[in-house]
Amino acid sequence: MLRAALLLCLTTQPARPCETALLLSIDVSGSIDAGDYRLQTEGLASALSDPEVAEALVAGQVALAVVQWSGTEEQAFVLPWQRMLSDPDVTRFAARAAALPRAFSGSDTAVGQALRFATAQFAAVPDCHRKVIDISGDGQENAGFTDAKARSEAIDAGLILNAIAIEEPGPAIPITTYYRNWIITPGGFVVTARGLQDYAETLRLKLLRELTKPIG
Repeated sequence: MLRAALLLCLTTQPARPCETALLLSIDVSGSIDAGDYRLQTEGLASALSDPEVAEALVAGQVALAVVQWSGTEEQAFVLPWQRMLSDPDVTRFAARAAALPRAFSGSDTAVGQALRFATAQFAAVPDCHRKVIDISGDGQENAGFTDAKARSEAIDAGLILNAIAIEEPGPAIPITTYYRNWIITPGGFVVTARGLQDYAETLRLKLLRELTKPIG
């Protein structure tokens, strides 16, 4: 018995702390058609499956979750918090992300309500050192009009808000400007995906920037 206990002490590794709780908040409003939705879910799965991203997730014992959002009363916690303790954990989470059914369609873009809903989910991961909301969308707020207040509430809660602005190809960047001016927190950042076809690679680079060191 004593020998078995000693062997257990020698072989059991202490649990590493959770470095980051990262909530991915995905726009499923009316401007996102069925093809666009599929590009987002497949892009999310692809980004999470990237070897560098997976390594960073496991190294930081990152807690991941996914929210889908649209109008003022339309927010859904579609993938609850899961700790990325091993490569199989990342693989399973990516597979579930790829197969997610769409929670809402054909409705408004209530960014502030989405942020408030996302902020409330972090009570379940109090031990994580950093708490980050990663919101993506292709439109400015057109319902609820609580984005500025929701941002202030997130700051008060100690959260970081980063964003992916999904822009149509071309020179104009109104969505990027909106997220930069109204959504991201001090120390946060916004990246631009030029169309949803660019979403997976943009998200991959964004995750590496959040979880390791700045890219570029």
